[in-house]
Amino acid sequence: MTGLLRPIEIDRPARLAFGPGQVATLGAWARERGITRSLVIAGGFNAARVALLDLPGEVTVFGEVKPEPDIPNLDAALALAERVRPQLVVGFGGGSAMDLAKLVAVLPGSGQTLHEVVGPEKVAGRRVALAQVATTSGTGSEAGSRALVTDPATQNKLAVQSRHMIADLAVVDPDLTLSVPPAVTAATGVDALAHCAEAFTSRRAHPTIDLYALEGIRLVGRFLARAVADGEDREARAGLALASLYGGYCLGPVNTTAGHAVAYPLGTRHHVAHGLACAVIFPHTLAFNAPAMPEKTALLLDALGLAGARDVLAASHGWCAALGIEMRLSALGVPEDDLPRMATEAHAIRRLLDNNPREMSRDDILGLYRAAF
Repeated sequence: MTGLLRPIEIDRPARLAFGPGQVATLGAWARERGITRSLVIAGGFNAARVALLDLPGEVTVFGEVKPEPDIPNLDAALALAERVRPQLVVGFGGGSAMDLAKLVAVLPGSGQTLHEVVGPEKVAGRRVALAQVATTSGTGSEAGSRALVTDPATQNKLAVQSRHMIADLAVVDPDLTLSVPPAVTAATGVDALAHCAEAFTSRRAHPTIDLYALEGIRLVGRFLARAVADGEDREARAGLALASLYGGYCLGPVNTTAGHAVAYPLGTRHHVAHGLACAVIFPHTLAFNAPAMPEKTALLLDALGLAGARDVLAASHGWCAALGIEMRLSALGVPEDDLPRMATEAHAIRRLLDNNPREMSRDDILGLYRAAF
């Protein structure tokens, strides 16, 4: 079965503004809608450049987004939203800021708690406008319907999915990423790659998404090394921004697989940045799944410029390492004695592992961790 006979639903932002200088469209868009009260969700760096958004009227900034946002971080943003009662919520940053913005747009005044909306399509609705402005090229959260928040009590990520969290306007202005340092550029670029690669090789892969996934991989293969070497390379930044957007397109209807499931405990337990966690794990899950998806793995390697590679792990690991990414868990502060517990936690993330093209046991995951250690 090719997948053509399997139904699929695809939701996208109502409007997309892509390209250099497109951040300027947000203010005009808000004015057209008569918006006079906005709440911007951002981290510290982007909170200091909110003027770029040119928003009309009263603008309040929640500038305390954490790299791996947790429930207390969300609660603080929700409390501010309750006081401000914005007409527009803007996510301004990477995936963490945009994920929090989604929840801030739907929860206040809804009568629903975070735990009541965890899972697919449990959000009752949305009363405010939502815009997303991406400042990194990795998560593709500007295009998606999911938000993830860490529960400190369990150290697990809570995933909310709802079409009510899809942006009314998504702005992808690659010039906003020119300030991203090389190490972050590399790691977030591999996160975008992982979104595309995992969707392409998923059990739920679909021809309507495969073309975005494969082109996203090609874009990362062509432009990531260039952007790492020269952060001012505007063409490379634009190529990565498009790859990230395409990765976001992959997430809604198909989603990720084992790579992200295995990466999550690195962030929730040991505060390894999400993009870096995905980059360290990527070669290992790609190689593990290769026997189940030989043709697609070959296409993927070709798209990365690794055509004909016989050792999938060595080729993909070397490709990531050449970007300057630290590929050893031991060097990232992950203690070896925690690997078994991490494997147990990762194996329990069925919403992703059940999409994986090859069955992966807890011992398989532990083996991947040890190989990456």
